[in-house]
Amino acid sequence: MAKYKDVIDLYDDRGKLIESNVPLEAISPLRNGAIKRIASMTARTVAVNLAGIEKSLKTGAMGGDSCVIKGKEIDVPLVANADKLAKKIKEMVQVTDKDDTIVKVKSDGKQLVVVVPEERLRAGIEYTTGFTATAAAVTHAIIEEFKVPMFKANMVKGAVWGRYPQSLNFMGSNLKSILEVPQNNEGAGFALRNIMSNHVVSLVNRNAMQGVALSALYEQMGAFEMGDAVGPFERGHLLALAYEGLNANNMVYDMVKKSGKTGTVGTVVEDLMERAIDDEVIKVKETLKSGYKVYTTDDLPKWNAYAAAGMVAAVMVNVGAARAAQGVPSTVLYYNDILEHETGLPSADYGRAMGTCVGMSFFSHSIYGGGGPGLFHGNHVVTKHAKGVLIPAVTAANCLDGGTQTFSAEATSGLLKTVFGDLREFSQPLQVVGEEAKKIKKDVA
Repeated sequence: MAKYKDVIDLYDDRGKLIESNVPLEAISPLRNGAIKRIASMTARTVAVNLAGIEKSLKTGAMGGDSCVIKGKEIDVPLVANADKLAKKIKEMVQVTDKDDTIVKVKSDGKQLVVVVPEERLRAGIEYTTGFTATAAAVTHAIIEEFKVPMFKANMVKGAVWGRYPQSLNFMGSNLKSILEVPQNNEGAGFALRNIMSNHVVSLVNRNAMQGVALSALYEQMGAFEMGDAVGPFERGHLLALAYEGLNANNMVYDMVKKSGKTGTVGTVVEDLMERAIDDEVIKVKETLKSGYKVYTTDDLPKWNAYAAAGMVAAVMVNVGAARAAQGVPSTVLYYNDILEHETGLPSADYGRAMGTCVGMSFFSHSIYGGGGPGLFHGNHVVTKHAKGVLIPAVTAANCLDGGTQTFSAEATSGLLKTVFGDLREFSQPLQVVGEEAKKIKKDVA
């Protein structure tokens, strides 16, 4: 029996109905198999840059910038022998012949995608198994295939693993995981929140609706991991995931479509207010002498979900018009400011999204200007405070950027698109999660 009475209709990124009357719990990371699969594949999937390894070995340049080891160069044709290497890597990584290991050659041998079998992760407790098992297999495959002598084998290790363990992370590695090393996480449960917005932009091929969905899934899975979505707080996180992330009731799509041509942040606020009133999420508490109406709600978590959906729509409308992601913190800030003045109610994430974006404006392009919005994530010292709903809006902006950013997704995360772009769990999360919810809705109800 369903824990919550909430029922939603799920739509895709084109406003097409996937399934109606879906119990809220059917999109929970605890119940939805597709969400579990996304989490699993995020940990198990690794991109291998064979062309990069070949160049590192040939030049002796490895382990990060300004690090070159002369006299031990190795000239071996890795790209030309990608199929042979892929076979050896699969034999080493797989547990059984019929398990879920995947090793695919990409870009005419320049890259490989490796999906480590689930059994390897179940045999331990760290999510780094996907990276370490792949790195070890690639290292051994190259040494074996090309009979690298003992006193040059360490060069292969350096080209594959990077400077690690001398560095905290895998600095200069020619392998790429979606996840960061645990040492870079802010605390318990932050692993899935520590995924750069640009990574998501690349994974969804700049589709803003899909980008919002994938970012929201990562953020809300993180909420479950860190203990935020337990007990009385669980429903609020699921509602935010549904309405902001998974386009429940087609709300985000409709609001963007309505204001897309001539609208502004203000018209999105007006649209959201009308929907919230019509859906009886909010109501007038009192009318002051000036005529100003103060609103109240009997369902604060649902109002928060509506506010978060409006925030994403406002970002898509405003940043979409400018085609410049730099405006995302100010758009989030002033959308929420207008919403609070209009209603007298808390804005998205109960004010935390607005407050966080004061700092994000400073750190993304003000007198500090340390990096563009694409470099931010839910683990960042500035943006970690707004849990669940802010980073999806940041990702929407980065998807819609028209090439204004120095730190673009293509510059920081291009390999992820090349290698993981055809994996549906990453490129079409709205569809895969919706289809799974459709399958299990009777079991949940």
